[in-house]
Amino acid sequence: MNIGVSTSCFYPLETEIALENLGKAGVKRVEIFFNALLECKPAFVDLLQDIQEHYSMQVTSLHPTMSLAESFMIFSAYDRRYDEAEEQYRRYGEIAAQLGAKYIIMHGGKPNGVLSDEEYCERYLRIKNAVRREGAIVLQENVVRFRAGEVEFLRAMCELLGDEAEFCLDLKQCLRAGYRPMELVEEFLPHIRHFHISDHSPSSDCLLPGDGGFDFPSFFDYLNSRGFSGTQIIEVYNNCYEKYDEIYNSYYKLLNK
Repeated sequence: MNIGVSTSCFYPLETEIALENLGKAGVKRVEIFFNALLECKPAFVDLLQDIQEHYSMQVTSLHPTMSLAESFMIFSAYDRRYDEAEEQYRRYGEIAAQLGAKYIIMHGGKPNGVLSDEEYCERYLRIKNAVRREGAIVLQENVVRFRAGEVEFLRAMCELLGDEAEFCLDLKQCLRAGYRPMELVEEFLPHIRHFHISDHSPSSDCLLPGDGGFDFPSFFDYLNSRGFSGTQIIEVYNNCYEKYDEIYNSYYKLLNK
């Protein structure tokens, strides 16, 4: 399987230092989580590219810093804010092209948003088309307390958009929304392009892979049997470990599953 690690695992460590940590540890697939708008400036992206190339890393995906503002910026009734958000996403598309990333991850709108399902999907498709011109694909993530955290909305996206409904499935977010991860994997795999993976136990819904009871070998076998060729990115919070080595050990254990 294609296993990688997100720089977000190191938050609040600066993005470029987190990326270099992964490079030094020999991690070859990464997701870059942007944490400030200044990190979109050309000089900073050039720095990230220098680190990427020095350690021969593949950047599979980007996570914009505007995630918490997407409901307000993209999925509101005020068109001028949408226009600004689209320009920001175009910039992430340019960054994705420079770093070779295929996907950009979107949290999307909140459940109390003013747009109908049809209007939401129209906005999502507009953002997708803006970024597609740069060669990247916007993926909707199933984040709890966001609209796409509910399985009914994911189904609505699939019905309204068909193959244009493309998802990043986060295992811990499945649990936080009250779903068994494999239920959503089995139902939505034709629309899933990318995974955020973590482990869990009865006492915690977010652990490093290998520290809980999730059956990763069976998970990988299931994906292989259905021809899934995307990447599984380890994404956990910094309260899940005490030392960075625990992240790297988890990564290498998964590579050997």
